[in-house]
Amino acid sequence: MQRTVVVGDIHGCFDELLELVAKVGLAADDTFVGVGDLVDRGPKPFEVVDWFRNRPNSVALMGNHERKHVRGIFSYSQEITRLQAGHRYAEMVDWMRTLPYHFENDHVRVVHAAMVPGIPLAEQREEILSGTTRGTRELETLFPEGSWHDRYTDDTPIAFGHLVVGDVPLVRDDRIFGLDTGACHGGALTAISLPDKTIHAVAAQADHWSRTRREWQLPVLKAAPWAERKWAEIDESVAQYSSPSSEPATRAWLSEVADWTGRIHAALPALAVAARDLAARLGTEEIRRNPAGPILFQARRGNLDLPGLERHCNTPRRTLDLAAALNIALPDPPR
Repeated sequence: MQRTVVVGDIHGCFDELLELVAKVGLAADDTFVGVGDLVDRGPKPFEVVDWFRNRPNSVALMGNHERKHVRGIFSYSQEITRLQAGHRYAEMVDWMRTLPYHFENDHVRVVHAAMVPGIPLAEQREEILSGTTRGTRELETLFPEGSWHDRYTDDTPIAFGHLVVGDVPLVRDDRIFGLDTGACHGGALTAISLPDKTIHAVAAQADHWSRTRREWQLPVLKAAPWAERKWAEIDESVAQYSSPSSEPATRAWLSEVADWTGRIHAALPALAVAARDLAARLGTEEIRRNPAGPILFQARRGNLDLPGLERHCNTPRRTLDLAAALNIALPDPPR
């Protein structure tokens, strides 16, 4: 019998996916549907994506995590996934752009997060289907005293993920199946096969998100655009990630960042003096051609003071660019 097998949020838990597929006994003609959130938080997001791309009769829905990558909205977990995927990240995101927001066949309806009962899937709002923050607020307005699936009365079963329902799936009326059982948090990866409505699950091998968050903290920080950040933002980030719970290597590297930005910022008075000296030696056309032209004109007019220079050089990058234009060497950022 040809089956439709729907799996909950995988979140990069590739080894658990393979174990679950073996447990299900997935046949070549079985349709395998992922509710979305294939990526982020777990150790092997690209391997999960590759598996879905390469297996015939497989469908992955657009979850809120895929949607973040597609729309370029990054938080910590997206930054980690981008580094994990390496040079193939753009390829992965291009594939994500093709993902549908819902799936339906004779056996089941599947959405990532939710739907509004009584409205055909094709007419549902993408934000609600995929579980964005805006979609969640809309659902709370529509159903202030309960969940959307409290109002789901259709005979066709519906499967969804997005919100962790516990270590075991949510099963109601033999028609409603919440399949996110927190695999990336050390729970389980759960699937349901239809039309037989058999639940299959495998225990997570670890609390992957806790482990991944720690292991990738330093690489993510090193990849961040520190030179483009404003001084106060740098101070806040250094303080935030230098907590005792951070890895020693992370705290040591952030100490180097703090030392570097402190030395760059401390160079501003010397840059002001150099700008005044250079402005006194250059002609008008030479100043216009100089990358530091606006600062040099201020210096020539006697309007260059330290507060004004600090407003202009409000990031390490702008300070480094000015120093380069003035032929002053400043230290490179830590690697």
